[in-house]
Amino acid sequence: LSWAPRPELPPDTAAALLASGPDGEMLWLDVTHCPGKAPWVRLMGRYLLPPCKQRWHTCAAFLPQEGLLVCGDRRGSLLLFPCSSSSAWAAESTSIVNGGTDPVVEESSNELEPSCLLHKGALPLESPLSVLFGLHGKTGVTSVTIHRGYIYSTGRDGVYRQLRLRHQQLEVLQKHRPCKGLQWIEELHFTSDGDLLVLGFHADNFVVWSSRTGENIHCIPCGGGHRSWSYCSSPLSELFAFIKSGDVMLYHREAEPCEQQVLLESLHGREITCVRRLGAVQVPGRAAVNVFVTGSEDTTTCVLVLNENSRAAVPLARLSDHISSVRTLAFAMGPGDEGVGDEDLSALLFSAGGRAQIECYRLLCTGDTAAQSAVACQVMHVASHRLDKHWEQKKNRHKLVKMDPETRYMSLSVVPGTSTKQLSTPWKFLAAACSDGSVRIFGLLEAARKLVLVAESFHHQRCVLKVEAFLHTWAGGERHLLCSGATDGSIAFWDITGPIMDAADALHQAEGEMQPLALEAPLVTVMAHSCGVNSLHIRETPEGQYLVASGSDDGSIHVCLLEVALGRAEGTAGTCLRVLERVCRPCAHAAHVTGIRVLQPDLLLSASVDQRLTLWNRCPGELVPLSTTFFHVPDLAELDCWEVEAGGELWYYCVLCGQGLEMLCGTASFKPPPQEAPQ
Repeated sequence: LSWAPRPELPPDTAAALLASGPDGEMLWLDVTHCPGKAPWVRLMGRYLLPPCKQRWHTCAAFLPQEGLLVCGDRRGSLLLFPCSSSSAWAAESTSIVNGGTDPVVEESSNELEPSCLLHKGALPLESPLSVLFGLHGKTGVTSVTIHRGYIYSTGRDGVYRQLRLRHQQLEVLQKHRPCKGLQWIEELHFTSDGDLLVLGFHADNFVVWSSRTGENIHCIPCGGGHRSWSYCSSPLSELFAFIKSGDVMLYHREAEPCEQQVLLESLHGREITCVRRLGAVQVPGRAAVNVFVTGSEDTTTCVLVLNENSRAAVPLARLSDHISSVRTLAFAMGPGDEGVGDEDLSALLFSAGGRAQIECYRLLCTGDTAAQSAVACQVMHVASHRLDKHWEQKKNRHKLVKMDPETRYMSLSVVPGTSTKQLSTPWKFLAAACSDGSVRIFGLLEAARKLVLVAESFHHQRCVLKVEAFLHTWAGGERHLLCSGATDGSIAFWDITGPIMDAADALHQAEGEMQPLALEAPLVTVMAHSCGVNSLHIRETPEGQYLVASGSDDGSIHVCLLEVALGRAEGTAGTCLRVLERVCRPCAHAAHVTGIRVLQPDLLLSASVDQRLTLWNRCPGELVPLSTTFFHVPDLAELDCWEVEAGGELWYYCVLCGQGLEMLCGTASFKPPPQEAPQ
């Protein structure tokens, strides 16, 4: 048995009672009562639960606008059933709300109770419209909650999930794991101030965990989760009642004035390792809002907005699917669903890091004047990939050397220009730099939610730190090129056009499964630095050439100018790269150069662990410093830049991350600083 509030009806006079019986039959009974009168029970619907060993429901909730019922069962599945028609629903709601009573209600209910079920055969036995089998494992679904049009489910697998309804089908958007050790999640409470409280049991304690602060608000010893309990909170007090050893226990706590004042809320629990600007969202009646994504050593990814006026960072969503640190981010812009507005921001987000794990999400950011950040963010988990899971699926793996479980993805880059015009199916491709010395290419089919390893090469034979993909176009076609930098200071340039086309054909024929291909040898390898390449950026010049800028552990900056030439050998077009110019600036910084951007063909921006942000003018044969600014973020990990035109002037914005997050803006001046007199 379980109770569920009836939508659009007062909860103190009406509720729905759901009862599971033999052969997986579940009954929906409406129970209404008025003061001084006996309750009245009316059979509303019959439903058939899917076959399983323990065939009964555990929780339910109504979706009033759609006329649907969402149930969770003991097997951990989530089920969607149809309810009565909207017209009958509205008529019944109006009758009860207006105080109208049926003549049957006035009679004694004891005489009518048997008739409630005697004629149940007149109602059809409804089958589920949508089934997510075993969504919460074999331990069962504990609660289903509807909030702001989304469905939230909890289970005893330590996870709560956010879902949406699409074409009368349940679709999982994302999952959350609140805190370590909280394996038994029972309920979710949404507070009036926007916090989400997770109620559950940790060992023999009842725990209330706040998603806003990321900490336990209450921890009450009660003996564990195998007992009846109830929790209620208000601004004045909190109550927790439970049964222990046959006794009813009550825990009561009155609200106390908070003596702790948070001066600045943290974005992450540890160092921020990567940052990317997703774009700007147009908000009606306000200025455009910049949306960023950060990854951290605390294994989470955060989608946030930075407000230039209030100088506050407001998180929009937190993604907690990684089991180790998040080292790198990449995204591909473009709508995933029909109906995305021109002012909305839609993108595919890739995050990767420790334990050779890649996660992919679809982000949709829209303007919302009612929200604190003025932006609403919808996140849908698309796909994930781990090399150890890929290893378990290999044939004859006992004959091979197992991959290093400590492999980390150091850098990601989305291969541009792969579209349905060149490929038979809309696959997107992703390049990854790996700590085990490999460069790997992955393919993503968003519709099927598949992320597949399609090609790899161990050419570098040492940790690959950075990777950057770029597209060369000419009148006769396109070539997909890749640049990778390793710990020995070498930068390799690859032509990956052939492997991508071959992989797309193989994936199309094998329905998304294939053995990884081998990448061909690099076209050119340049020894740019004496040690690791910590930053890398490529920009195309108006002449169709490419500027490749890199920064290293030794504090040096290297810039080379490349030209792509298409040679013809025996009638087959091949790709050749020619290095036209090389410029190196040793000791450009006093520490590791961890961020570099080519703003214009003659303008570079570099950032270092020495907390200096330097603007460089690229002149023939040399780099001339234009200006230097000190920033406040220690242990700089990454830099991202973008341009904004305002008042007829071009402004450059940059965001830096490390032990904190900082955003700066400025204009470019080509007047070199005056030479200081020797001292």
